[in-house]
Amino acid sequence: MEGISTNASKCESLKFYSYLCEKVGSEEVVKIRRLAFIINDMGQGFGYGTITSGSNGEGLDLKGSDLDIMVIYNIFKVYESEKEVVYDSLPFPLVMNTEETQSCFTLLCNLYGNFWPFGFNAISYWQTHPLVCMLSSEQYRQFNMHISNLRLAELKLPSIAKIHGPCLSSFDDELDTVLCLKCDQWICQVQPWVRRPRTAWPSPEIISKIIYCGVLFVPIRCKGSVNEDLEWRISFSVAEKFLVYSFSHAQFLCYGLLKILLKEIIEKHEDLKGLLCSYFLKTLMFWISEETDPNLWRPDNIIPCFMACVQRLLYCVRYSILLHYFIPDNNFFYSRFTVMNKQTLETILSNLYERGIDCFASSETLKDFQRKHYMPTHPFTQKYTDEKIFTGSVFTKHEFTFIQKHVLNLMKTENFYTVLRSLKIETLMFGPKSAIIPEELQLDNTWTYTSYHPLPFAYFLGFLCNYHLNNIPSCICFIKQLLLTMITDSVHVNFPTVNTRIMCGIAHQLMVQTSMAKIFFREAASVDKYKVTSAATRLSRVT
Repeated sequence: MEGISTNASKCESLKFYSYLCEKVGSEEVVKIRRLAFIINDMGQGFGYGTITSGSNGEGLDLKGSDLDIMVIYNIFKVYESEKEVVYDSLPFPLVMNTEETQSCFTLLCNLYGNFWPFGFNAISYWQTHPLVCMLSSEQYRQFNMHISNLRLAELKLPSIAKIHGPCLSSFDDELDTVLCLKCDQWICQVQPWVRRPRTAWPSPEIISKIIYCGVLFVPIRCKGSVNEDLEWRISFSVAEKFLVYSFSHAQFLCYGLLKILLKEIIEKHEDLKGLLCSYFLKTLMFWISEETDPNLWRPDNIIPCFMACVQRLLYCVRYSILLHYFIPDNNFFYSRFTVMNKQTLETILSNLYERGIDCFASSETLKDFQRKHYMPTHPFTQKYTDEKIFTGSVFTKHEFTFIQKHVLNLMKTENFYTVLRSLKIETLMFGPKSAIIPEELQLDNTWTYTSYHPLPFAYFLGFLCNYHLNNIPSCICFIKQLLLTMITDSVHVNFPTVNTRIMCGIAHQLMVQTSMAKIFFREAASVDKYKVTSAATRLSRVT
C-alpha cells in the first residue's frame, strides 16, 4: 500500500473508483442512505431506542445486504459495578460479572435477590448461579420471541420465524432484530483501546463520541462455556457504526469490495460457507485503518489499498489470528479452521491476490468491469451472444426465452441473407473416440457422446494453443475468460455445464495449480452422480 504509484496505476485506480461509485454508491449516495436510516431510527422505537446496523445501516446496498435492528430494552440498565448502581423503580439495575466468562462476555446479576420487575416473574427469566440471581440470555431470547409473535398476531402480521444467534429473524432472513441492554459507561475491559498507540485514525473526536455512547449487551453465549445459558456478549455496534461512518469513501469502497469478494466468490465454494463472515472483514478493516496513514486511502490508490486488504486477510488466515478490535484478548480465528478448509481458503485467497482486481471476473456485481477494461475478447467470440444460443435439445420440449422470442419476431421482416447470418449456435457434440477432440479431453470421449458449450470450449482451445506455445500470460488470460463463462453463460444443459468445470480443472492442473484443479473436479463430480464424465477419475488422479 505504501509503494509509489505510477501514473498508469493511478489512472487504473481512478477508473476503478469511478466504476465502484456507480456500482456500490457515490459518496453522496452513501450519505443519503445513512441519513435515511438515521431519520428512521429517530422516529421509531415506541419508547425504546433503536439502532439500524448491518450492511444497510452502514450505507451499503449490495445484493444480499442485511438489515439489523437493535432495540435497546430500557426496562433494564447495566452497570459495571455495584458502586455505580442508581436504585430506582425503573430501569431495573443489573451488574456485570466477568470473573467466570471469556473476554467479550459477561454475566448479568440481579441485586434484588428474589425480587423481579413486573412482568418477569411469570417465566424462568432468572437463574440462580450459585447464590446470585442471573438474567438468562437463553430465556430472554425465548421470551422476547414469544411476546413478539403475540403482538404480530394481534396485528395479523407474519410471526418471527426463528432465533438466529442473538437475533429474532424474519422468514426471508432479510431482517434481524435484537433486543439488547445498555451500559452508559465505557467499561474497563475496553479502556486500553482508548489509550493504545495509533497513527491518526480514528480521530480524538470519534473516540470521544464512542466513549460517550457506552456499550451494549446482546443475548448470545460463548460456545462451550459452562455458563452458556447465562452469558451475554458485549456489543460495540454503536462504536463500529461511528468508525465505519468515519471511513473515507475509498476506505468504505474497499470494505464493500471485501464483502463482495466473500459473498460472491469465496462462498461459492460450498465447503467454505460460513467460515468467514462480514464482521471479520469489518474487524480487519478497522485494524488496517488504525495502522496506516489515512492519506493513503485515496481514489487514485484504491487498487493497491484493496490488494493490501486481501493480503492482510490471507496473512490472518495463514496464521489463524484475527484479534477483536476493542478487546484483543479475543482471537476470532483461534481453532476456527480445520487443516483442510484452512488450506483451501489459503489457496483461494492466494490465487485471488495474484489476479489483482481481475479476481472479480466471476462476481455478479462487478463482472462487467472486467469486460470493459481488462478482458479483451477475440473478434470471433464477440459474435457469441445469449440471443443466439439454442438452449434446448431435439429430444426434449423447451421454450424460447423472452429475448429469443423477440429476436425471432424481428427476423420475420428480414431478408434470407440476414437470417442466415444470424443462425443459432448449438451445443458442440463429439462422437465416441472423436479424432478432432483435443488430447486433453479424450478421457471424456472414450465410449459415449460428449457435449460442450461453444464459448467455454473456444476459450479452452485458446488456452491449449498458448499452453503448447509456452505463452503463459495468454494462458492466464484465457483461464480468466473461461472462469467468467461459468457465471455469465445462460445455457442450463447438464453435461456441457459439468464439462465446463472439467475444462477449468484441466487448465489449472496444467498450470500446476493443483488445489484449484481439485475444487473444479470436485464440483463437477458432485453434479455427475452417475459418473458419465471423467470428473471423478480426474479428481482421484490429482496429486
